[in-house]
Amino acid sequence: MYKTYLKYMKIKHVFFDLDHTLWDFERNSNLTFEQLFDKYDIQLKLENFLKTYSPINFAYWKKYREERVSKEALRYGRLKDTFDALNYEVTDELIYQLSHDYIAILPSNNHLFDGVFELLDYLSSKYNLHIITNGFEEVQNLKLQRSGIQKYFNEVVTSESVGVKKPNPKVFQYALKKVSTSAEQAIMIGDSLEADIIGALNCGIASIHFNLHNEKFEQKNYVSVSSLLEIKQYL
Repeated sequence: MYKTYLKYMKIKHVFFDLDHTLWDFERNSNLTFEQLFDKYDIQLKLENFLKTYSPINFAYWKKYREERVSKEALRYGRLKDTFDALNYEVTDELIYQLSHDYIAILPSNNHLFDGVFELLDYLSSKYNLHIITNGFEEVQNLKLQRSGIQKYFNEVVTSESVGVKKPNPKVFQYALKKVSTSAEQAIMIGDSLEADIIGALNCGIASIHFNLHNEKFEQKNYVSVSSLLEIKQYL
């Protein structure tokens, strides 16, 4: 039913989230920590660190979206809390250094999800493609450049450039205005049900949820796909 609805929509603009949607954040982040652990001789099992870090990082990003922590507090706190949870003593100086180096090294690891190039080649021949991201502005453009996908996108809208973060409607309204279109002519594709899908739907923008792990959600007015190439069925 929703597939038919999308086919009848006069979509001209496709907005993508970047991290966890096109750019394989977890894989690239894990590789970055592997490099940092080696560089600073951190005597922890990387697997244990990552298992502890992942939910802490997720929680900090939720706070960041909700304007409850600053970018600096996120970068420091997620590392500090992880080391504390693992009872590993580390100085504040090293935490700040790790935080800095993590951001610097992260864009040098540029694994994308399967099907990204095929999907973008397909969509770019039919639509105008853009990015809307909550990620830090100083690294998002580097990720796009170094992964080889920047050429597909006309506009890159970051939450920092808007001053608020998805799912705040101001982000989506800003993006629509920037590309001179209406909600009825746009669609949002992203991994976060809260930030991308519900945020877009609340602004009247159709949505496709990239549900990589095939989690069970109560679907109503959006499409859910577990692989990027499934999107070709709808657009």
